[in-house]
Amino acid sequence: MSAGAPRRNGPGSPMGLLAVFGSTLFQLSGVFMLSPLMLVLLTQREVSTSVAGLFAATTWLGIFIVTPFASALTRRWGQRRTMWFASGAPLLAAIGFLTTDALWLWFSLELLAGVAGGLRWVLAEAFIAEFSPSDRLGRYIGIYATMVGATFIIGPTLLAWVGPDGQAALGLVIALLGVGLAWTALIPVVPPHAESAQTPVGLHGLWLAVRSHPAIMLAGFIGGFFELGLASILPLYGLAMGLGAAAAALLISVSGLGSTLAAIPVGMVADRYADKVRGRRTLMTLSAAIALVAACGLPLVAQAQWLAWPIVFVLGAAGSSLYTLSMTDIGAREQGITLVNSTAVLVLNYTLGGLVASALSGALIDWSPTRGFPLVLIAVAAVGLLALLRTRRGDTP
Repeated sequence: MSAGAPRRNGPGSPMGLLAVFGSTLFQLSGVFMLSPLMLVLLTQREVSTSVAGLFAATTWLGIFIVTPFASALTRRWGQRRTMWFASGAPLLAAIGFLTTDALWLWFSLELLAGVAGGLRWVLAEAFIAEFSPSDRLGRYIGIYATMVGATFIIGPTLLAWVGPDGQAALGLVIALLGVGLAWTALIPVVPPHAESAQTPVGLHGLWLAVRSHPAIMLAGFIGGFFELGLASILPLYGLAMGLGAAAAALLISVSGLGSTLAAIPVGMVADRYADKVRGRRTLMTLSAAIALVAACGLPLVAQAQWLAWPIVFVLGAAGSSLYTLSMTDIGAREQGITLVNSTAVLVLNYTLGGLVASALSGALIDWSPTRGFPLVLIAVAAVGLLALLRTRRGDTP
């Protein structure tokens, strides 16, 4: 498909967008209420911290297992049926948590929920791209990203409101997941695309997607690095810089606020360019440049602690912008199974970026919070900026 022209010119599907938004809002609110609840229930059972940590990691294991095969499953079952599974499996898991105390079964159900979560992540974003009108694609992807960010707040807030009592809280989770499943049933059928039958799937399809959009996948990795991974270790950084425990924990909220506030404006600005491909690349390059400038300010935090707040806000916003623009770029270029392939690779790269940031940053903060840690962030932003500058010159797709 041509990189310079939008892949669709129709008005989109308002009902499709509404159904995906409704399904995701209730489903993820239930999921993000369930995640901390299960850790509370495990603590009440007096399992070790290591076992509780393994339980939390099981979700990510499920996502990594299924994402490379999302396109193959989608071709076999169809987009709607696969999405029904992605919505129904967490509901089944929650019912299982309510009705059994077998720890091995809890791990199995959490793995199932993780697999379903990986499929939902890929398919929901592919559906948004399919149903959005071409002239407002960035706006709707930005709205979707903002809504997903809101569910991180809604779920834990509902848990705090209802209390961590297992029966009542799990009952509310089941209700939320049930409403999400009902919204999923309203998602309309996506017309089949002729090229989907010949599109490679599985690992071959993922490799072709990487080769088709190398700079975009790098942008997704950097977005995950600064948005997903960096946020997870910010309390450690704050403590190393001399902030109190409460202030260090609030750095996560500041980063999340930057991520949430950036997605819609960036998507809307991307839609306003006459040459949308060049416009998206310009905004990606600008986002990487902003991340680089913000990272260069980190060594100054040791002398001026107040700088930590605007810097982590900007880094969160830059990471969110890169992911939103990457998904918009893929959504404007691809359709059908090719769109699912490319979205799956973007999700993997974003998640990998988050994991790399989490794995490296903790050790770097221990070793050198004022030099080593900032230098790695500066290097990641600089590599992304150089790659995107090449893209703007037309050297790389």
